[in-house]
Amino acid sequence: MDSLVNGNHTAVTEFILLGLTEDPVLRVFLFVIILCIYLVTICGNLSTIILIRVSSQLHHPMYFFLSHLAFADIGFSSSVTPNMLVNFLVERNAISYLGCGIQLGSATFFGTVECFLLSVMAYDRFVAICNPLLYSAKMSTQVCLQLFVVTYTGGFLNGASFTLSVFSLLFCGPNRVNHFFCDFAPLVELSCSDVGVSAIVSTFSAGSIIVVTVFVIVISYIFILITILRMSSTEGRHKAFSTCTSHLTAVTLFYGTITFIYVMPRSNYSTDQNKVVSVFYTVVIPMLNPLIYSLRNQEIKGALKRALSRKIFS
Repeated sequence: MDSLVNGNHTAVTEFILLGLTEDPVLRVFLFVIILCIYLVTICGNLSTIILIRVSSQLHHPMYFFLSHLAFADIGFSSSVTPNMLVNFLVERNAISYLGCGIQLGSATFFGTVECFLLSVMAYDRFVAICNPLLYSAKMSTQVCLQLFVVTYTGGFLNGASFTLSVFSLLFCGPNRVNHFFCDFAPLVELSCSDVGVSAIVSTFSAGSIIVVTVFVIVISYIFILITILRMSSTEGRHKAFSTCTSHLTAVTLFYGTITFIYVMPRSNYSTDQNKVVSVFYTVVIPMLNPLIYSLRNQEIKGALKRALSRKIFS
């Protein structure tokens, strides 16, 4: 049942996700590639969470934040990827009106949590490098819990704002979403009601979060850079900067793709480009984050070696 009569309109009760391509050969190829990426994402991020939990050497605020980033990556990818994989296998990938709103809300929630966590991790590095003697006080257990509350509350409020905005719209015409998941922009394009208020609320909510988190990251790294340049020891500068490279890489990848999709004028890129970039930040980046942190972080590599040694020789 695709629709129901609502007054003089036919209200849409489900959407058809058009996916990435209609080429059957390419669909099989993409299914295998994205399935492998998803499996690596789940295994890599779960391994990060477990390693941080079992290694006493990693029981520091920075790694607790990293474990929550891994959790957000699992949730973010899982909000989108399983349905995308189904889309490669079926001719008609239908998702209910309710399911579409839930998928959008879930992806927005975990994406927002990731934004907040990246900014919190930047602040953590700022305190560790610029105020090392006050680190224990400024990043105490109570402070970390407060930051977690702000992070997940912000994620919930932003996810709720997008979900409620979609549910406030009336869909009474085409129901074919030109995307591989229920993103906000393609849904707004299908609405036959006034989208002004919904678009403004969602744009303000998402824009505010991006601006605030980017501001925290930029200011933190300005002070970090100033502190590093003032260090007299070359070894000290290298050690201080090496603790930030993994985070800077993750920030650049995540915010670079978000900026391309949500900040650049839509006339500058096509729907197909939008889809490709969306695949990168919803599917690829959640897989890359644990690899980035494990390959460039000496403490994580050391903890992994110790854990594997105990497992082998036990």
